[in-house]
Amino acid sequence: MSAAPGKAIAVVDDDESMRNSLRRLFGSAGYSVECFASATDFVGSPAARTSHCVVLDLQLPGMSGVELLERFAERKDAPPVVVITGNDDSRVRDRCMSLGAKRYFRKPLDSDALLEAAREIVGH
Repeated sequence: MSAAPGKAIAVVDDDESMRNSLRRLFGSAGYSVECFASATDFVGSPAARTSHCVVLDLQLPGMSGVELLERFAERKDAPPVVVITGNDDSRVRDRCMSLGAKRYFRKPLDSDALLEAAREIVGH
């Protein structure tokens, strides 16, 4: 089933191949996708205010994914966040969830599970 028109997902990951893969995955499901190589680039963009969901890596240059989640925790209008990471530290996972992350996925990603999470969060 395709996504509803106008549903936007922002991907924040410093790995270009991961950004491209996620752009294709979400785009094939009908979502509008905008990708960013850093949290700083994302925060400075209109997508920080208009995205319906953010798929966020934790290991980023400059501002980390956890730091971005901390900023979002201070906002009432922050978009929902799905965390993706190569680090499966339970303390980090618990911290992300306490800051409001909706889902937490460890890399390598299960594309079907990630897409289903987006559908649950954003709609389809």
